[in-house]
Amino acid sequence: MSEDKRHQNLAIIGHVDHGKSTLVGRLLYETENVPEHVIEQHKEEAEEKGKGGFEFAYVMDNLAEERERGVTIDIAHQEFDTDEYYFTIVDCPGHRDFVKNMITGASQADNAVLVVAADDGVQPQTQEHVFLARTLGIGEMIIAVNKMDLVDYEKSRYDEVVAEVEELLKQVQFSTEDAKYIPVSAFEGDNIASRSDNASWYDGQILLEALNDLPEPEPPTDAPLRLPIQDVYTISGIGTVPVGRVETGTLNTGDNVSFQPSDVAGEVKTIEMHHEEVPKAEPGDNVGFNVRGIGKDDIRRGDVAGPAEDPPSVAETFEAQIVVMQHPSVITAGYTPVFHAHTSQVACTIESLDAKIDPSTGEVAEGEPDFIQSGDAAKVTVRPQKPLSIEPANEISELGSFAIRDMGQTIAAGQVLSVNER
Repeated sequence: MSEDKRHQNLAIIGHVDHGKSTLVGRLLYETENVPEHVIEQHKEEAEEKGKGGFEFAYVMDNLAEERERGVTIDIAHQEFDTDEYYFTIVDCPGHRDFVKNMITGASQADNAVLVVAADDGVQPQTQEHVFLARTLGIGEMIIAVNKMDLVDYEKSRYDEVVAEVEELLKQVQFSTEDAKYIPVSAFEGDNIASRSDNASWYDGQILLEALNDLPEPEPPTDAPLRLPIQDVYTISGIGTVPVGRVETGTLNTGDNVSFQPSDVAGEVKTIEMHHEEVPKAEPGDNVGFNVRGIGKDDIRRGDVAGPAEDPPSVAETFEAQIVVMQHPSVITAGYTPVFHAHTSQVACTIESLDAKIDPSTGEVAEGEPDFIQSGDAAKVTVRPQKPLSIEPANEISELGSFAIRDMGQTIAAGQVLSVNER
């Protein structure tokens, strides 16, 4: 994979049975990122299980349990390259219990491919994923109208599905100019890497051309350093080594860094990536680094490292806009679920419901509502029960989105509007 190509994280989203895995498998195969013999092996296995034709999906779903169930569970990171970019696929599972993965996946993605089956059209999960993509700030969307082979490549059916998706994008205020529609069959390979004769009525870009054409994401290197800590290790001979992914800015040896909310600081002695020492790390890099004078008990998972002179903010309270996806009853002021933001999980109280928002216009639909429920969007004031480092999405978007979980499920997703620091 050539290092000089530009990089994109691409989320593949859409309803569970609409062929996301098959599409991803097909993309990897067509761009020669999966060897022929692997496909053959998967083909035999698929046929033995009476699921002939699933070999492309099998490329992605290599967990045995998933094969048995025929469901994509984990986020599989796969890479493929085109003429312009090398892509990391953030394959987002479609099932409801996996919406949290979808949230952590989409928040890392620059752009998205929405897969909608031609025979099935827009489904509740399609709506949910589009809503999340919009809430989490995904820029451009390519809509692959998949399984065209099942509707005999009929233009009229394709047009119907396009109209349904356009309506959905309007509802969530996703700019329809930033969407491209392509009729494809991931199973047969139509309009993925080569133009299909089966849909001769279509003269737009095929999928790989549209991917090449995506705008280049701006690397968040000019923002201040923000590095959420995933784990803290003690390594003999070195000392305390926090590990995490650089979200914004750069980390250099010799930098003075501050960890919030633990509120300790020190000088970066060494940075290690892929078992090699490096002088600096940039957005997207997963690193371990050693900081002079910091012990294992001084910092913990969920802390965020930033420059000592511009430390990460710690919220006393914060204002947020949330979208409620599913909740068995209603949400009122005083409700305290768990907020998942970057690597931290903190119980937070929704102190006040400030406004109900019309999701189609973004305007205030009702001031200070008594309650909100599934399907509502709202502005709320949130008070973390323990110190939480979080940033306004319009300043540092990578640390400005979160998921809200309760009762074993994701009930809402949101973005931070402003932070009232402690």
